[in-house]
Amino acid sequence: MTDTATHPDDHAISRRAVLGGGLGVLATFVLHPNRAGAAPGRATSASGATSAAALGAAATGGTVSGWVRVNADNTVTIAFGGAEMGQGIMTGLAQGVAEELMVDWSQVRTEAAPPAQSYVTGGSFGVRRNLGAMRLAGAQALDVLRRAAAAKWKVDPASLTVKRGVFTNPATGAKLKFSQVAAAASALTPAASPPLTPQSAFRILGKTAKRVDLPSKVDGSATFGIDVRVPDMVYAAIKHCPTIGGSLAATPAVPAGAIAVVPLANAVAVVADTTWAAFKAANALSVSWSIPSAASKVSSASMLATQQALMASGTAGSPVAEQVGDAVGAYGSSAQQLEATYQVPYLPHVCMEVLNCTAHVTADSAEVWVPTQAPAWVVGTVQTVTGLPASAITVHPTLLGGGLGRKIEQDYVLQAVTVAKAVGRPVKLTWQREEDMGHDQYRPSGLVRVRLGLGGNKKVAAYQSRIVTPSPLAQRGWIGPTGNDNVDGAVELPYTFGSRLVEYVRDPATIPVGFWRSVGESINCFAVESAMDEAAALAGKDPLTFRRMHLPAGTRARKVLDTAAAQIGWTTAPPAGRARGIALATGFGSLAAMIVEISQPTAGTMAVHRVACAVDVGFAVNPGQVVSQLEGGIIQGISSAQWGRTTFSSGRASSRNFSNTRLLKMRETPVITVKVIQSGMENLGGIGEVGVPPMAPALANAWAALTGTRLRTLPLFPSAGGMGD
Repeated sequence: MTDTATHPDDHAISRRAVLGGGLGVLATFVLHPNRAGAAPGRATSASGATSAAALGAAATGGTVSGWVRVNADNTVTIAFGGAEMGQGIMTGLAQGVAEELMVDWSQVRTEAAPPAQSYVTGGSFGVRRNLGAMRLAGAQALDVLRRAAAAKWKVDPASLTVKRGVFTNPATGAKLKFSQVAAAASALTPAASPPLTPQSAFRILGKTAKRVDLPSKVDGSATFGIDVRVPDMVYAAIKHCPTIGGSLAATPAVPAGAIAVVPLANAVAVVADTTWAAFKAANALSVSWSIPSAASKVSSASMLATQQALMASGTAGSPVAEQVGDAVGAYGSSAQQLEATYQVPYLPHVCMEVLNCTAHVTADSAEVWVPTQAPAWVVGTVQTVTGLPASAITVHPTLLGGGLGRKIEQDYVLQAVTVAKAVGRPVKLTWQREEDMGHDQYRPSGLVRVRLGLGGNKKVAAYQSRIVTPSPLAQRGWIGPTGNDNVDGAVELPYTFGSRLVEYVRDPATIPVGFWRSVGESINCFAVESAMDEAAALAGKDPLTFRRMHLPAGTRARKVLDTAAAQIGWTTAPPAGRARGIALATGFGSLAAMIVEISQPTAGTMAVHRVACAVDVGFAVNPGQVVSQLEGGIIQGISSAQWGRTTFSSGRASSRNFSNTRLLKMRETPVITVKVIQSGMENLGGIGEVGVPPMAPALANAWAALTGTRLRTLPLFPSAGGMGD
């Protein structure tokens, strides 16, 4: 159940040109492509010029970066340089172009942009970083089309009206479709800064538009990576060394019913005529592994002990993540002190579509079909395996059946390309669910110690947070030895604390860690917002009142908190046997407040009855999709907070399949209401991740209110980790 209130960013365009040819006009622009190897979400501008040959190819159906094409039937095709994994970014960005191009939404079509001009989709950056470029491209295309029509009629371009991709000459009533002037428009140079539509005149932006990707998903014609079929294709299954850090000791013989066994660094791939045959052969295959002697010591217990030691005496990153005033001194002199340490586990991604990749490698070319969040990185991976130049590599990004940060990685791509090169035929490699969960790039585990010192006025005079986690950035070599990671959600909080100190201590654990929906915020929001409730109790204050004491009136954070509270009726008592918990999250340029209402049906179990959410994303490009993303984040947040974890014993992961990885069931899903608040286009924020972090602390706070027991370790109910009935 939802309740929505629908209440540019400036981006440099590296290339501006409008091209035509025969039947259409192309507006080219760049959507901040990432360099291979750059951190997700840290966008960089493209450099260099597009060659005339490449542009000409685009006009005849080739691909160039971020282009908009007017088709012969007067529809428009908008290229999409990101990854559509259910978050609706393909629709949101197309809305920006359609708004400025003065076409109806029914006229819009989309297609993938080439990898060289794509960008990594992650960090909830897709719309907020690229909407301005999309709007500008649409406005530039309209500019040259308008001038071409005006030249044909020999009138002032400003005199023309436009609607549904058709120009009208008011003086004569004559009409021209975009497609009729596309060729002439292609010869014109677009204005560098054409006027953009004012927000007050938006027709499409800010409205709930039908998603462009849904019709094909409903009728089954959509192509996900796992749907790819190409001629002469064979199928491969992966079998990894069960122990992290292990490697292949010897390549086993090809089993009956299989075509080949291909050795990989820490795995073997079994190739067969069908996926099922490959799975069966891989499962039955006996493999000799080389297991490092230290693997026996890689356990959840030993890793927790290491984190506890690092919490006590580990060296923090330099410079510290955040420091305002003397938080240590202020804490020591505080009238009341709270110190609490919160623990979070490693978490698997659990994408509905398991990892898969189809590849075909020849002596002089390579072609890859893959569900990926980073198409340009795929090109680099293929080059590493094949030695081919980028010009000989074709990548077809497909729809993703969930990404959640996992499909930024390149391990499954490297495997597929290696196998395809070895067998000399197109190969579709698919990970079984057990391989997918047991060899993930996990959300880091961590310990977070929070110290809050209260003054005589019951307000926080000192805030300290010390975070001990492994570093995804350091494992990839993206930050230096003293760099800070996973501090998001602990720094730059909206609360008016007297002084602040946030330290990060890197855990050198060898567990592969990566980017899981909201990463640092999912770790630190649990600690900070749990501590805020504990401090409220210490101060003798209501949890909402205590937070409001630290949020100035008129701020975005205060408004989302008050909106969520009003939604659930915070000032009225919940029904008998129920309790409520509250939490606030800021991140990705957005703010979200969550209030949950729970009960305890049986000892040690939680039922979530209601969730009231208020979110400020600055400007909701597609309000309905904002609501959908919050609903999905809430459901994932409930699942991970109550049951989600991967433990390790002798270097082996516990997560294997849904039998021991509990997810929220449909019948358990609470009533969810979402209020969308608009604070202005200048505050345009991301939406894909902000709904996850506040769920864990809201649930823990509600549990403490209901039972009097404070749970500081996630998951809240680890013994209920199986799926049950």
